[in-house]
Amino acid sequence: MNSKNIDVIVRQATYEDIPAITRLSEKIYGDHAVQEEMLGGQMSAFPEGQFVTTYNGEVVGHCATFIISGDIALKPHNWTSITGHGYASRHDPDGDYLYGMEVVVDERFRGLRIGQRLYDGRKHLCEKLELKGIIFGGRMPNLHKKLKQYGTPEDYLEQVINGKQNDPVISFQIRNGFTVLGLLKGYLPFDKESLGYATHMVWYNPKIDRDQPKPLSKRGLSRDSVRVASVQYQARKVKSFEDFAAQLEYFVDVATVYRSDFVVFPEMLTIPLLSIESKKLTPQQSIEKISTYTEKFVTFMQNLAISYNINIIGGTHPTVMKDGSLENLAYVFLRTGAVHTQSKIHPTPNERYWWNIEGGDKLKPIQTDCGPIGVLICYDSEFPELARHLTDQGMKILFVPFCTDERQGYLRVRYCCQARAIENQIYVVTSGIVGNLPDVENMDVHYAESGIFTPCDFPFARDGIAALADTNTETIIFSDLKTDQLTISRNSGTVQNLKDRRFDLYRVEWNPKSSPQQEPAIKIR
Repeated sequence: MNSKNIDVIVRQATYEDIPAITRLSEKIYGDHAVQEEMLGGQMSAFPEGQFVTTYNGEVVGHCATFIISGDIALKPHNWTSITGHGYASRHDPDGDYLYGMEVVVDERFRGLRIGQRLYDGRKHLCEKLELKGIIFGGRMPNLHKKLKQYGTPEDYLEQVINGKQNDPVISFQIRNGFTVLGLLKGYLPFDKESLGYATHMVWYNPKIDRDQPKPLSKRGLSRDSVRVASVQYQARKVKSFEDFAAQLEYFVDVATVYRSDFVVFPEMLTIPLLSIESKKLTPQQSIEKISTYTEKFVTFMQNLAISYNINIIGGTHPTVMKDGSLENLAYVFLRTGAVHTQSKIHPTPNERYWWNIEGGDKLKPIQTDCGPIGVLICYDSEFPELARHLTDQGMKILFVPFCTDERQGYLRVRYCCQARAIENQIYVVTSGIVGNLPDVENMDVHYAESGIFTPCDFPFARDGIAALADTNTETIIFSDLKTDQLTISRNSGTVQNLKDRRFDLYRVEWNPKSSPQQEPAIKIR
């Protein structure tokens, strides 16, 4: 091997590294590999604490950390509860210890001291942030072989500590200055080699006096606010696609004049295009016809986002997927030119019956220049598991395009959105459609009061409502949302819903192998 061609680098992991990290984890852990959703949550919670080692550009090592209070980490625990099921959702910017939740190294490159480089990266970060030390649960891969010889895990560990027995992992960690606090039973039950045990390890930062009170800090907080605009759009007859497009451009222009970062439109945004038809269509004919506008709609909105330099949540548009099925898709057009989609997971009974719309099965945050956002479409907001799954992956602003025909339906969406804001300590922005389309089946009347909702605590709006549109009136509302207030609330609020979850009792677990990923039939450039 020519040394001139070797380039080994340790750097902060990015969202672009997630597929490579996932492949590396699958190679080492198989069915117990880290999931992409977990990596997204880790990077969103504590981006500076995630590392990769690359060899000539290839990811060959990965290290994940978060900050936590020693009052928690120094006590007995297991991996699932302390890491928030792998999402680093218990990250506490005001904690005093760095917690190491993962180190994985490609076996082909062990001779390059990849593990050592990652451990050093952790130590440098710990010193930089002036934390008291590093804590983690370490594997005991030789325990299953030596248990019969030594009798108990405690006796085996004692022999390793005393240097009478070599363990490739524990001995390495001790040489790196880590101290064994004891054993963690049931730390990783699937780790058969370690029989579910782990060594409770700590490294103390030599540059910190641990007896001194820790000064208050604001690690990882953003000072920037995000301005959002919600359009309460009135459905009306249009003469052409260009007529419809001009209406949308008007609202995007207004949102841009007010220097908004995001503008959101309602569910079923493109349904007014059916009013172009000269004859009344059946529900099935209507939905088939509207899907023919997909490429034209996507191209127009993509160009709009770029030219106005704004991120657009383009409501929803019924779309034919590659397998021929029909889904209600939310389209997100970023000002970078990127286009993302999010399927409605739960079609309503009416959507299934009249339009034969099927539900999607993928739910991930969308990375934007203002941080990760999530989209849930109308009825989906009434299922708390979905918003929690997005929050675990790092989402702090949730957009909910909706379409409801009367007040009861509207209130179901609104009350659930306010509940999602409180229980997940996030912002929720809703956008509803008003007006009527007399000649379009199932789109006769609408009811909406679009709103921007916050958690209910002192840093936020008094009633948990940052802005609320007038009932059934076409308008646009605005609000500045400060994500650092969410961080403060989560860690020191009157109530701390996310931090106080009982990770030992319950979790939201997404089935990643439910079905192959579906994509729209058109090519999104």
